Parts: sequence; C-alpha cells; structure tokens
Amino acid sequence: MTSEQPPPDTGPRPASQAAQPDASPGASPGGGGQAPQPDAPLRVSTLELFFDLVFAFTLTQLSALLDGSGLSAASIIQVLLVFGVLWWMYGGYAWLTNTRTPDRTPERLLLLLGMAGFLVVGLAIRNGFGDSRSATSGIYLGLGYLTVVCVHGGLYYRVNRNIIRIVPVNLSSALLVLVAGLTSGPAAYLLWVAALAIQVLSPLVVRVGGRFEIAPAHFAERHGALVIVALGESVAAVGIGAAQHPLDGQIVLAAVLGLAVSAALWWIYFGGADDELAAAAMTQAPRARRPSLALSAYFYPHIPILLGVVGLAAGVKLTIGQAAQPHAAAQALAIGGGAALFLAGHAAFRRALHLGPAWPRLVTALFALATAALGATVAVEAQLIVLLAGLAALLAAERVRARPGPDAARPSSAR
Repeated sequence: MTSEQPPPDTGPRPASQAAQPDASPGASPGGGGQAPQPDAPLRVSTLELFFDLVFAFTLTQLSALLDGSGLSAASIIQVLLVFGVLWWMYGGYAWLTNTRTPDRTPERLLLLLGMAGFLVVGLAIRNGFGDSRSATSGIYLGLGYLTVVCVHGGLYYRVNRNIIRIVPVNLSSALLVLVAGLTSGPAAYLLWVAALAIQVLSPLVVRVGGRFEIAPAHFAERHGALVIVALGESVAAVGIGAAQHPLDGQIVLAAVLGLAVSAALWWIYFGGADDELAAAAMTQAPRARRPSLALSAYFYPHIPILLGVVGLAAGVKLTIGQAAQPHAAAQALAIGGGAALFLAGHAAFRRALHLGPAWPRLVTALFALATAALGATVAVEAQLIVLLAGLAALLAAERVRARPGPDAARPSSAR
C-alpha cells in the first residue's frame, strides 16, 4: 500500500477489491452493539480450504450411500435429511470465517476440532440410520454433529454475540440428531425431519439483517471454492470406484465422459465470471440486506447444486464395470437428474443476484433430465455423450450472446 490517493472509481472493480470497504475499520457496526472486525477476511484462507476438503468427504459419503443402496427411496430420503443438516452447519462456519480470519492458534485448534466433528459424521453416514454391521454409527453421527455445533457456537460468540440467537436452534437440531441415533425405524426419520425443519424455518423467526456482517468477496470465493472441491472429490470417487474393476475401454470411456460432464458443470459455474459478478452484486447491496441475500443467493441455491454433484457421481459410479447396455432407470435418472439439479440451482443463484437470464439453464435442466431415457433404453455412454452435447450447446449459446457486436467495438478502437 502507498500513501497516494486512490484513483476515482470509474467502473466495476474486481470482486476482491469491491469488498474492501466491508473490512475497513470504519465499517458500520452490526446489530447488538458489535463493533466491526478490522481483520475481516478478503480472501479464503488455506485452513478454510482444508475445512472444505473435509466437508467434501461427507459429500462423497452421501454419494456412496446412494450407490451402495442401489438408489432406493430410503437412501434418497437419508441423503436429503443428512445433507440438509450438514449444509446448515457448513453455512454457519462459512459465516463465521467470513467475520474474521481464523489466524489465531486457539481459533485454529477449535476449527480443526469442528473439522474432526464433520469427519466423524462422514464416517458414520453410510450406517447412520441403523445397520447390523455398526449399530453405534447413528450415535457417533450425532456426537460428531453435536461437536460441530458446539465448536461453531463457541467460536462465533467470540466475534459476534448475536449468534446467541441462533445457538438454541443449532443445539436443538443436534440433540434431535443424537436422539435419532439411539432409535431406529420411522421414529428416527421423524426426528431427522424435525431437526431439519427447525433449521430451515428458523430464518422466519430469527432475523439476521443488521446483526451479522457479510464480506461479499470472501463469501463468493468460499462457496466457489467448495463447488470446485466437490466436483473434484466426485471425480476422485468415480476413479476410486473404477479402480476396483479390470481396466478396459468401457471403463475408460465412462470415466472420461463423467469427467467431461463435471468439467462442463464447472464451466457453467465459473466460465462466465458469474462468481465475480455475484460478489460485485452483493457489494452493491445495502449492508443490512446482505445477510438475507446470502441466504437467498448462496445457501438455498447451492443445495441443488451440491446435491446434483452427489447424484451425478453416484450415477456414474454405478455404471462403471458394466458393458455398453441399458441401465436401471434409477441409475440413468441419477446422472440426468444430478446435472438437472446443478443447472436449476445455478439458475436460482443467477436469478437471486440478477446476473443474467435463468431460463437457458432451466431449459437445459429439462433436457438433462430427459437424457435419462437414453441411459435406460440404450446405454449410459450414449446418455453421457448427449448430456455433454447439451451442456456444450448451452455454453456456446451464452458465449455468442455475450460477445459484443461490431458496433460495440468501434468506440474503444477510436480512442
């Protein structure tokens, strides 16, 4: 930094610069008399990326729960319930580290303890609803989740005492999950539903506007990093599953096509600079509105985005090792439905922040869902090829639409 005066603001700035006013010592205090944090983060720390890798492990375990149970109705319900409560607490940690960088030793150690809680949850997920091989998995899952909740509440209280309004919600949910681990059958499912409902409905009771600060650039970068990690972990999970079979051309083709589809989804999320535009849009929003915008633009839309990654990985893994042939409808639906969920979630993300038209992604989502018919009647390779073609067509159409016309280039060339 220098002592020179900054140049006048003549246009949009990079997302990392646009959020700097939020981190300045002169920022307005949050609700409840909480002074702004002078060291509010501008970039995602390496410890946060480490945290995301551990959380992504729970996503791969959810994918394993799906493919291990043959995509049954019970496994789908279990994935939705477990993901719901885990995603709520991941969001809580994202808000926590958005408030202050975890650069002090006690905070780092506690954050690592929270990561251990997520790890235990991930280890217990596959048998968390009762299994003869591990009757105590549900208890370990509940204890791991309770650890996640307690560490989060203690850390957040150090930087913003308004978290005391949210702690009862999180603790109630964690205790319900723990009790569910002591039961089985319909009672366990009802307890999980109650735990998730408490969290989902809490924003209607507890208002976050004016009580919590959001640094837009960091918030956008954190969620973008998680999407990258989740996509990478899903590809790794498919590769690990393929390694259990003798290598042949069909396995190579299916794995490469799965990678190509994941790459296309990455391109859809990041290729058009939507992540940077999202950070700029949140920066321009009133400070009191940013917390609610963080929920409507990031928390809720990223639920189908990440569930789509989980479903796509499970579908591709289930097809590995089977020669070109029609597959079960559930497997084909996991692939097409996974891509459709990702696209629908990203459409909601764009709509919430007014980043551009959402309908092309919604149309492509319907197309992706329709490709399940190919996987069920022809072969999964055909489904993946057609799905990849549809995603590529979406990217190409948006690139053409974003390309400036010949008249737009003339004024700049004349300067």
